[in-house]
Amino acid sequence: MELLKKWLGHPEDIYNLLRFKMGGYRTVMPRVDPDSLECGLRTCYRYLNQTSRSFAAVIQALDGELRHAVCIFYLVLRALDTIEDDMTISLDVKVPMLHEFHSYLYQPEWKYMESKEKDRQVLEDFPTISMEFRNLSKVYRDVISDICHKMGVGMAEFLEKKVDSQREWDRYCHYVAGLVGIGLSRLFSASELEDAIVGQDTELANSMGLFLQKTNIIRDYLEDQMEGREFWPREVWSRYAKKLSDLAKPENIDMAVQCLNELITNALHHVPDVLTYLSRLKNQSVFNFCAIPQVMAIATLAACYNNKQVFRGVVKIRKGQAVSLMMDATNIQAVKAIMYQYVEEIYQKIPSTDPSSNKTQQIITSIRAMSLPSSPMASRNHYSPIYLSCAMLLAALSWQYLSTISKATEDYVQAGEN
Repeated sequence: MELLKKWLGHPEDIYNLLRFKMGGYRTVMPRVDPDSLECGLRTCYRYLNQTSRSFAAVIQALDGELRHAVCIFYLVLRALDTIEDDMTISLDVKVPMLHEFHSYLYQPEWKYMESKEKDRQVLEDFPTISMEFRNLSKVYRDVISDICHKMGVGMAEFLEKKVDSQREWDRYCHYVAGLVGIGLSRLFSASELEDAIVGQDTELANSMGLFLQKTNIIRDYLEDQMEGREFWPREVWSRYAKKLSDLAKPENIDMAVQCLNELITNALHHVPDVLTYLSRLKNQSVFNFCAIPQVMAIATLAACYNNKQVFRGVVKIRKGQAVSLMMDATNIQAVKAIMYQYVEEIYQKIPSTDPSSNKTQQIITSIRAMSLPSSPMASRNHYSPIYLSCAMLLAALSWQYLSTISKATEDYVQAGEN
């Protein structure tokens, strides 16, 4: 019954979930037919689906040979990330591995069998992944190897130090996400599906990654605290608490929310770059691939802004909301309208007493100027009384059915994954 109440509050979610489940997802996320692939590639796509439900969906929607290049790129970085995350590997072993990992791509027999991480299969069967890497065209291999090398060096740098300044926060996010954005952009251009400028403008590509990574770090405060990880920059949180963990204490909730709002304001400064980057894309599959995570991120930030729940549990956008974003974000005008909608939502929640209120208002003004609605998408969430009545009736009749299919829908709408 709680599920029914939730959907009754958002009748558009019911319509979009049904539309998505009944074939709408194929317009943005067609899946690869495994029977059409050679054995090695089939194994790689299986690992892709096992290690990332959300990225697996958008990667498989890419056009042509770019799809395979991005699949291998993802698995190589997943293997590298698995080594970084594995706390059972001593630093004297881990640091050299991170530095040299790019060279393993050209060592047919290299694999690592000692990992205890959940995604260890990408290390244990690395020979299959590296073989498919070597089967890629040289233009793709060069990009993947270069990014892998730079990321490994950056990961090693931050193994033994915490993120102190905001500049270091940007540097850390560059290593773990900005480089991914740069690498993907270079792959897009190498495929000739996008113009050379997309891969050459590393500043915009870096911002694409930083916006997603900062959103994840902000949202995952409590989870990271429970697992002993700290990614919020000391320069910011030290103005609000003696220890980062103190922000989770009930007596500190007001200061915690102010700290949260300051970090969200910081992340919003990447939105203008995101819009400029997306405006350059020509290929539909590449646009969908890039735009969907970005609109999920802005919706997540809007949900987190000024929200005490970030320090008490998990803040997530609704499945129906995620589905709507996926199906709407297929052109730049639609994305601008979505961005406009969510920054307006943030603007309406800015407390007058918040220390960052002026900065938040200023960046939202800049985003508004770039994303003023100029299409019907601007009124995408206005529903007629007849539609609402039908949706309410549909909710009453089908809420139990939807509760069953919503689990399956998660394969397509898991948002904000690293």
